[in-house]
Amino acid sequence: MQLIKARVTDYRSVEDSDSFDIEKDVTCLVGKNESGKTTLLQALFRLNPVEPAAFDEVVDFPARKTRERKQLPAGEKIPVLTATFRLDDTIMKAIEEELGPKAMRSPEFAVEIGYRDKSKSFSFSYNEAAVVDHLRSTLDLPAAGAKAIGSVKTVTDFLDALDELKEPPSDATALADRLRGWRNGSLGCHLIDQYANPSMPKFVYFADYDTMPGKVALPDLIRRRQSGDITRGERALLSLLDMAGVSPEEFKNTDQHERILRELENSGNVISDEVFEYWSQNKELEVQLKVLPPEVGATAPFDEGPILQVRVFNRRHRASVPFDDRSRGFVWFFSFLAYFNELEAAGTTDLILLLDEPGLSLHGRAQGDLLRLIDERLAPKHQVLYTTHSPFMVDPDNIQRVRTVIDMERGGAKVSSEIFKADEDTAFPLLTAMGIEMTQTLFVGEHTLLLEGPSDLIYLDILTDVAEAKGSIGLDPRWVKTPIGGSGKLSTFVTLLGANKLNVAVLVDSSTKDVGAVQRLRDNGQLAKNGLLQISEFTGTADADIEDLFDRGFYLELVNRAYTPQLTTPIRASELNAKDPRVLRQIEAVFKKRKIATRFNHYKPAAVLLREQAALAPRIDAETITRADLLFTRLNSLLPKR
Repeated sequence: MQLIKARVTDYRSVEDSDSFDIEKDVTCLVGKNESGKTTLLQALFRLNPVEPAAFDEVVDFPARKTRERKQLPAGEKIPVLTATFRLDDTIMKAIEEELGPKAMRSPEFAVEIGYRDKSKSFSFSYNEAAVVDHLRSTLDLPAAGAKAIGSVKTVTDFLDALDELKEPPSDATALADRLRGWRNGSLGCHLIDQYANPSMPKFVYFADYDTMPGKVALPDLIRRRQSGDITRGERALLSLLDMAGVSPEEFKNTDQHERILRELENSGNVISDEVFEYWSQNKELEVQLKVLPPEVGATAPFDEGPILQVRVFNRRHRASVPFDDRSRGFVWFFSFLAYFNELEAAGTTDLILLLDEPGLSLHGRAQGDLLRLIDERLAPKHQVLYTTHSPFMVDPDNIQRVRTVIDMERGGAKVSSEIFKADEDTAFPLLTAMGIEMTQTLFVGEHTLLLEGPSDLIYLDILTDVAEAKGSIGLDPRWVKTPIGGSGKLSTFVTLLGANKLNVAVLVDSSTKDVGAVQRLRDNGQLAKNGLLQISEFTGTADADIEDLFDRGFYLELVNRAYTPQLTTPIRASELNAKDPRVLRQIEAVFKKRKIATRFNHYKPAAVLLREQAALAPRIDAETITRADLLFTRLNSLLPKR
């Protein structure tokens, strides 16, 4: 089950965040200090927390709106968080098997929580009449019985009709008993109880202060664990002991010290190996766990032993120091991994991780290590949402993950995926992150044409050469063609380059999701007038990629040449769906139908054309050149006259 959207209202500094999309893997909330980032995570956490957490109307409701709150009817639920989830294919298949293939109008459903009522409110889009039809079809009824239940449309009426059958067959009786087992006899309640609630991910909140203690008095820890009064950091420490296969109680057995010490060494090695797989700052460290007696004159709780101490040994300096004396960044990194391992070991495998300012104390490169940890270790299994104001925690290769958080003068924190709405301070980490990226791959000029990928650049260059060789118009060389590595970066690059007063044009596929945001940039004057060009304008179709400029047969030959090792036989034109306007989608459908293990890479056919340009370019037909001529004419018209 995937969280796809959220909205927070009337919670601390957030009066209405607006609905914001959440990525299937990683979502990054960027904003200034005190902009409301932490508040958003804490509201999300309370939806289905891994440990107890609840709203407090008096404490959490925005102070500015206290009078409005007191005027609300007593007992009326006040919404705080509305989260939208998407049921995965496995759950949808189970629903269809039980309730029929048309039971759900949509795999998405919303959950709402708030003040005054601790329960969750669910909202599904289902077709109750279709469910009743399906349930009715599973019965073998005589003609009179079938007629009696033939016109009902709701589960309640269907159950009443079953109960009124004079001589119900056994399958009808069994079905009626099953329906009576649904809470309130409601289809919606059944979907909640059977599918939504049990599958909803647990939310995990981890902040900078949730670090593992370097020293604990085990008797005190045991007592507080039994009462449920332990911190996240202490849970991380208990995780280390679990990994070692020992419990705090075992330290009371004085004749087991050798075994326990060996287990602690093994545990320290395991977590050290995992930490240092992602910690590149110092590979000479290792974690050690020591059992010590209480010191003379120690204050409670450290006056009662044994004492468990975590130490970090530096092989380079041949000395160890207490865990608490290491750098704050390392302590956080280690603590989070230990806590995360404890959750996974406990069987809580379906998680949504909410990381509040992770790596705040880390060096810039160590923050890069943390991003790698998030991408490689966390995101493949769990959705991750994290907050930051550090440019090093913004991945320039995945800028589409960013949501800006701005504390508005009226209305509190607002969340947006449209970066151009951000003020200068909020956008600063993004500008810095992209600036760092640009210093490494800077291909911009006074007149910059943004392209989605390198294949677009190849096609434009070759079409220019062919067009000019045939006496037609090519692309003006004043355009600096800049592939940006994906449509998700379009609006960000337009904002950044437009801010530098460059002449920017954007060439996009007609299906690009970011087109709307780029159009709004144009409306705001951050993109040249008519500077957004969609390929469909030059192909005469409603939907098109740059590959659709070419004759379909010609492009198919490029594909066959590029994938000769993977294709047992070349793809034939008859295998393509001529009704689909996009040739890329046609090719991808053939790959899927043939069950070709290799994923179709748009760049490979372009690379073939580049390598074999001398032989292939002369075969580009006149209609392709005509379409390219229209494109080049439009682009060149955006340049100042010489």
